[in-house]
Amino acid sequence: MTKTIKVALAGAGAFGVKHLDGIKNIDGVEVVSLMSRDIEKTKETAAKYGIQHVTTDLAESLALKEVDAVILCTPTQMHADQTMACLKAGKHVQVEIPLADSIKGANAVAALAKSSGLVAMCGHTRRFNPSHQYVHKEIAAGKFNIQQMDVQTYFFRRTNMNALGQARSWTDHLLWHHAAHTVDLFAYQCGSPIVKANAVQGPIHPSLGIAMDMSIQLKAANGAICTLSLSFNNDGPLGTYFRYIGDTATYLARYDDLFNGKEEKIDVSQVDVSMNGIELQDREFFAAIREGREPNSSVASVLPCYQVLHDLEQQLV
Repeated sequence: MTKTIKVALAGAGAFGVKHLDGIKNIDGVEVVSLMSRDIEKTKETAAKYGIQHVTTDLAESLALKEVDAVILCTPTQMHADQTMACLKAGKHVQVEIPLADSIKGANAVAALAKSSGLVAMCGHTRRFNPSHQYVHKEIAAGKFNIQQMDVQTYFFRRTNMNALGQARSWTDHLLWHHAAHTVDLFAYQCGSPIVKANAVQGPIHPSLGIAMDMSIQLKAANGAICTLSLSFNNDGPLGTYFRYIGDTATYLARYDDLFNGKEEKIDVSQVDVSMNGIELQDREFFAAIREGREPNSSVASVLPCYQVLHDLEQQLV
């Protein structure tokens, strides 16, 4: 495909805007339709980014003949059904993490994606952050092997709000959303499947109906281990911080930035064409469409992560 790739983006919230900002830097791509639940806010965002078509109905965007691909930044609970709707409409699709909130949904998407012949990708951003790419390249070159990963995923969200502190219409989830990042990244970086997984959770929030604290242990087939702590109760620095403990070095990854074990910053500016993980994720999506290939973090490649999440969920029942 050499023509301009025309995109519909669903979900004009905090993450939708991150994708719009990233796409601005990518040649040969145009967002032609914006879908979100609040029509007035959607119109405001569309005007800011020069998007002509605005709707509150995904089906209306999918009906546009010129749309080649869709990026879904909608509530977690909609991901599986909406991804399948895009594939059935003949559109390439990238769905933000998580792929689904159940193994049944994840398997259904994977089966349809396989038979569709379309590019189907899930936004496992950690695979694309320059910090984690740097570590991945060190591993691929045989210069570094993971012994242990220690990960902290901490937020302060005792009500439904998004990354911008705005009210959310849906409930976030530590296991099916936030743990998915680390479960997938651990197996991806180790190049080895997860063979053992344990989880415990804290009390269920009386109104949100979810655990606000969780602890997960993972072991890969090659012997590497991972400890993941997650909380929505943390009144302090927010975000996810990764400590890679290996045979030759220790690395601390904070989103797109990387430090050694002595807190000395490592220059990762030359790892890829951008320092923005979301933009790099989108670049991979569009490159896979143009080249007719499977993308990094394809639905098929991330599916094992969701089997692990399902297995963990069974322990928490």
